[in-house]
Amino acid sequence: MIKIIQGDMTALEVDAIVNAANQVMLGGGGVDSAIHRAAGPELYKACLKVPEVRPGVRCPTGEARITPGFRLPAKFVIHTVGPVYRDGLHGEPEKLAACYRNSLALAAENGCKSIAFPCISTGIYGYPKEEAAKIAVREVKAFLAAKNAEAAKMEVVFCCFSERDAKVYNSLVQ
Repeated sequence: MIKIIQGDMTALEVDAIVNAANQVMLGGGGVDSAIHRAAGPELYKACLKVPEVRPGVRCPTGEARITPGFRLPAKFVIHTVGPVYRDGLHGEPEKLAACYRNSLALAAENGCKSIAFPCISTGIYGYPKEEAAKIAVREVKAFLAAKNAEAAKMEVVFCCFSERDAKVYNSLVQ
């Protein structure tokens, strides 16, 4: 089931919320900052323990990592790094799709029955909102249609910051 809401990610009572993180995973702006603030300093400490795959990179673009939610209502935070949008011709669509696929797979592996996504890469990373929403909805629908019965039962929430974003997602889900 897919739901679209406009609201505060950090207040959602779901098994996992997805953090639109940066590669170092130690906090940043926008959603990332709000999640780190609400989860408390334990989240920062947990992210420090995620091994670097190369200097300064704990989570490469398109991949996902999981930590506890600490002070959040969500049990887990799934950190994923969306692509910085250049022109759509440098692998951005594939990397954004991978964010959703990898986050959903990690949620399923950890027994999550519900997950909430922000609008990944559409803030400071500059991904056009409508294009990003199409990729997000396509990937979630494909995941929910998969043959894995447990995955198909997962509730997926798109938590939009603005009313405009919510309208875009609603138009694609109907």
